Amino acid sequence: MFTPTPREQFDRLQLAALAGLMCLGAAFVFSATMANEYSATLPWYSQSWVRQIVWYAIGIGAAAAVCVLDYNTLARWSFVAYWAAIFSLVAVLVPFIGSMRFGARRWIDLGFFQFQPSEFAKLAFILAGANFLSRPVDELKLPLNFWKGIGLMLLPFALILKEPDLGSALVLLPTGLVMMLVAGTPRKYLLRLAGVVGLMAALFLADILFAPPRWRIPMQDYQRNRLLVYFGRDYTHFASPTATPAELQHLRQRQLDDAYNVRQALISVGSGGLAGKGWGKGTQNALGYLPRAVAHNDFIFSVIAEEEGFVGSVIILTLYAVVLFTGLRIAGQARDRLGKLVAVGVVTLIFSHVFINIGMNIRIMPVTGVPLPLLSYGGSSVLGSLIAVGLMQNIHIHRRGY
Repeated sequence: MFTPTPREQFDRLQLAALAGLMCLGAAFVFSATMANEYSATLPWYSQSWVRQIVWYAIGIGAAAAVCVLDYNTLARWSFVAYWAAIFSLVAVLVPFIGSMRFGARRWIDLGFFQFQPSEFAKLAFILAGANFLSRPVDELKLPLNFWKGIGLMLLPFALILKEPDLGSALVLLPTGLVMMLVAGTPRKYLLRLAGVVGLMAALFLADILFAPPRWRIPMQDYQRNRLLVYFGRDYTHFASPTATPAELQHLRQRQLDDAYNVRQALISVGSGGLAGKGWGKGTQNALGYLPRAVAHNDFIFSVIAEEEGFVGSVIILTLYAVVLFTGLRIAGQARDRLGKLVAVGVVTLIFSHVFINIGMNIRIMPVTGVPLPLLSYGGSSVLGSLIAVGLMQNIHIHRRGY
């Protein structure tokens, strides 16, 4: 039997696209942060772009480690990883363990690293879900197994939502449902579930947009405000009938403040034009109109679009398209259903992140704080993304015929 050389074992096209994304990520994290005078005066080892490169190196090492063992061996430990992830999601909610930042408890402060359990819970869910769904198709037709699969998805979803982290929770839904569809779960189950979810989502949005304060579903004010801004709902609609002109003006000003980040992101994207203003020359970022606290993570795409324009944006989308389509090819070549489901789960997860993040930069999606894989600054996000790609490469190495 033909044995491939190490060079032929890996999907080199996908690796090339990933290398391009990491180079661009380091370059634009540098551009986004060095415009800040305070960041520019920090020692080189404390600067965000240097830390991003360090996380790339660690992530590449972790991805390589994932490729050492056959993914079937990894899958045997999938439920151990899943319950470890659930334990970490519970732990982060404990006040003396979880670190509170920006009104959310999503991180565990390890001193040298702000560990975000939700990023790794997504991967644990994909492995455990693929392991569960790779059983014979006839078993997936049993209602009990269908609800077990839903429960496997809803447990981390509920815990992540509790932090609160709506964006990270939401990406679990398309990931889980696509995996169930590909696995062979009866479509009538999924269609009924989609109908129930759609009805609940419609009622939820109706409550957000139209219900008076005493009838509102409990949720964080900033989350509600993001949805109101996205749908263009006037804050004064919720004012008391006896509100004074000063109180109405205060509500209008608060609405402008809440929409500030999205408005500046749109200006950044639009001002880039065809070829952009040049690397490091984006005025929105340099002058602080695009808030510096989010320019290098949630809104890194706006920085790239302003400095490299439409051409740069297309290059970014092309690199992601290469990663995603090579991932689908890997899924098609997988030697078994387990490998196919893991690859499909990873592709759906990455696509969801890209769609939501770029969507919120151009206002086709509400702001949710979902990072752009390998471009947004953040150790947990980088590690999670590279480990996910390592899983795809593992499946490619052990594909059919090898």
